[in-house]
Amino acid sequence: MTRAALPTGRLARDPYADAPDHGPLRFLHRLNPLAKIAGPLPAMVVLVVSTDPGIPIALIVLALVLLLVGAHLSGRALVGLLVVVPLATAVLSVSLGLWTDASRVDTTPVLFQVGDYRFYAGSLLVGATTALRLAGILTLALIAGLTSTGPDLVRALVQQLHVPYRVGYTALAAYRFVPRFAHELEVIRQAHRVRGMSAGRGPIAAVRRAVGTVVPLLAGGIRHAERVALAMDSRAFGASPTRTERHLVPFRARDWVFLAAFWLATIVIVVAAYWASE
Repeated sequence: MTRAALPTGRLARDPYADAPDHGPLRFLHRLNPLAKIAGPLPAMVVLVVSTDPGIPIALIVLALVLLLVGAHLSGRALVGLLVVVPLATAVLSVSLGLWTDASRVDTTPVLFQVGDYRFYAGSLLVGATTALRLAGILTLALIAGLTSTGPDLVRALVQQLHVPYRVGYTALAAYRFVPRFAHELEVIRQAHRVRGMSAGRGPIAAVRRAVGTVVPLLAGGIRHAERVALAMDSRAFGASPTRTERHLVPFRARDWVFLAAFWLATIVIVVAAYWASE
């Protein structure tokens, strides 16, 4: 893909450029993406099989501390982590608790009653445990998701795990279609507003505007796919079994340290929860 094919404005930053330096404290951005995936992976497996609410709480706190200290987060990401995730967890706790079999928790105190239905404290505990497990998996996944880029992940997969570059970079090219489509959709909407084609309110007008963007968006997608295919062919993409990498994503000693430290923290949390339950 050439630089001329990249969108301008809000999406103008080259996704293939080196990641910006966020300072020495934001260490997560300096780690290999594979280390940030493999480190939390055992903890995610533990959350899938765990029934102790203390384990997901401890892992969520660990993930939040790492993100708040070691990641450069936008305001939207901070709101999502500190407001949206807790609120969603609270809503899920009650919602999942409503589906709990009351006969299994009818020995616990009744929190509220509506007609013949009783909501027990045990139901809330079961729902909260499940919701915390889901929130823990999400928060652990955000360690890599908020501090890694798609190109760097593909480079790491190709360089460290020896994924065929034909597969990795083809998937990356397809992934790059998403922001390109978003840019072209905004251009089409602006053109429609200039021509007065976006007038009208209500659901029928909204459907008419959406239908009016399908054909030009499809045509733009076909043109973009042809340009990408010609660019890949002109660079002899896939002609040889290996290729020279312009940007290297090495697996350094700090990645091994992060990996070992996260696994050790997971083991400590699981053992401490087991001892506390005895």
